[in-house]
Amino acid sequence: MSDYGKIFVISAPSGTGKTTIAKKIKELSKDIEVITTCTTRKPRPGETDGNDYRFITLMKFKEMIEKGEFAEWALVYDNYYGTPKKDIISAINKGKKALLIIDTQGGRSIKSIFSEAVLIGILPPSVEEQERRIRKRSGLSEAEIKKRLESAKEERKVILSEYDHRFINKNLEKTIKKIATVIERSG
Repeated sequence: MSDYGKIFVISAPSGTGKTTIAKKIKELSKDIEVITTCTTRKPRPGETDGNDYRFITLMKFKEMIEKGEFAEWALVYDNYYGTPKKDIISAINKGKKALLIIDTQGGRSIKSIFSEAVLIGILPPSVEEQERRIRKRSGLSEAEIKKRLESAKEERKVILSEYDHRFINKNLEKTIKKIATVIERSG
């Protein structure tokens, strides 16, 4: 297996717990480096720059696109998100496993560039539970909630048909252990 087998992607529809899961997995292993995504959206309450995301201007984001600095990028819910290529390569060069927390569109892009990347999909226990979680998020309008729920349908299809591993997040601790095991055994 090449070094690119050390790239892991976690994708999940909105409201499924992917960020929480990724943070816990990082705590379990010194070998994992979570790659921080750049975004043009504003921070939510409690989010910090460089920890949750790198919050950058639209001008800076477009400049990074032009320079080819992203391994993948997309416009999602009216904001840009992108994964810096240099951060993935830096993690691998340090002997770490690069963990990307991105949507399925990004997961497909990473797999097309790094064919041995391992795609891990997380699904909610039910559509109703997912909607409850999304509605609990602060600051989302009804239109944004509907858009996220509609996107979730497509993301579920991609995870079920194209991802290497799929987990239903019924129990957070069990889901974390299962994903950590996949990463440990695959790297």
